Order: sequence, then C-alpha cells, then structure tokens
Amino acid sequence: MRIGIGFDSHRLEPGCRLVIGGVEIPHDKGLIGHSDADVLVHAICDAILGAAGLPDIGHHFPPDDQQYKNISSLVLLQQVCKMIKQQGLQVAQIDSIVIAETPKLSPFMNQMKTCIGGVLGLDPSAIGIKATTTEGLGFTGRGEGIAAQAIALLVKSEY
Repeated sequence: MRIGIGFDSHRLEPGCRLVIGGVEIPHDKGLIGHSDADVLVHAICDAILGAAGLPDIGHHFPPDDQQYKNISSLVLLQQVCKMIKQQGLQVAQIDSIVIAETPKLSPFMNQMKTCIGGVLGLDPSAIGIKATTTEGLGFTGRGEGIAAQAIALLVKSEY
C-alpha cells in the first residue's frame, strides 16, 4: 500500500466557471487557472502522484503548455491513472476536503463522487469528500479563493 497527500488552491473571480470535483456549480464567481481550475481534482491528482512517487501535477501538465488550456481536470485525472497503472498500481480510496466559505457544496457531493469515481474506476463509497469553512479567516474565509486537500491510498494493481 502507498499513501499520498495533495493540496491545491485557486483564486475566485467574477465571470469564471466554478468547477469542483468535475461538477459545474452555479456561483457568482469561479476559479482562475490554466485548466478548469478544479481544486479538488488537482489535489486528488497530486495525492495519487505523490503516493506513486511521481512528480506533481505541474510537472506533468505545465501551466504554460497550451494543450492544457481550459482542459477538464477529469482528463488530467485520467492521465494520472494511466501513469500509475504503468507502475502496477491502482487507486483504492480517496479522502478529501474542500475549504470554501461559499457556495454550499453539500448538494453537489454525490455528483462529485460519481464523476471522480467514474474516472478512477471506484465505487463512490470509496471516495470521501467533505467541505468546511475557515470561519472568515484567511483567503478562503474572505471569499478570495477555494482550497482543497486530498489523501490517496494506492494498492498493487489487480490486472
């Protein structure tokens, strides 16, 4: 078994899409990034890459590479899964937390688990997604951005 941890954060700006966990969420602001800026999927990618002993997401999908401009982070997650499969590994479980004052994410959690589970080949019950606020503290508390942390458990591949 191998365990990895990932973290990501992005700035919120009016006029941008808000995508978290592969789900577009209605909100007056969205996250800015080279891809779709999905902080949750980025944190999951880094957790998986870390568990496999591979370099981080920015190494594999550089922000100055135009082929990744506005790409769905779920596509990046698919690529990460291919990388670890080549090492004889597969994801067994994910646990994560999204840190944001708004919007409320609970109505979207099951859809996020389904999207992420579909890419990882996991039952949604093997994916933990929680949301919290920072009670007004820091950049997330001021509504300037959203952050996410994730932990991935990898096991030897069964195929």
